Amino acid sequence: MCDKMKYYTYVLYSKKYDKIYIGYTNNLERRLHYHNKGIKGWTAKYIPLELIYHEEYNTKTDAMKREKELKSYQGRKFIREEILSQR
Repeated sequence: MCDKMKYYTYVLYSKKYDKIYIGYTNNLERRLHYHNKGIKGWTAKYIPLELIYHEEYNTKTDAMKREKELKSYQGRKFIREEILSQR
């Protein structure tokens, strides 16, 4: 029996620059490694990045929907007040 693929909405944080990055993936470990390689993209200038939060979903659509919610003003407020404030 084959397990269904899981998707994740995740939050990365650069303590050095106080920057938050929100995304989704089907492989958290690989994605975090890619971001910290600094190859290209927005996150390249903010390494090192640490995974500070993630949620698991059964569908890509659900993960993408949650990513969009976290990228909103209320979502970023949740990240700053509920996740970062407890670190």
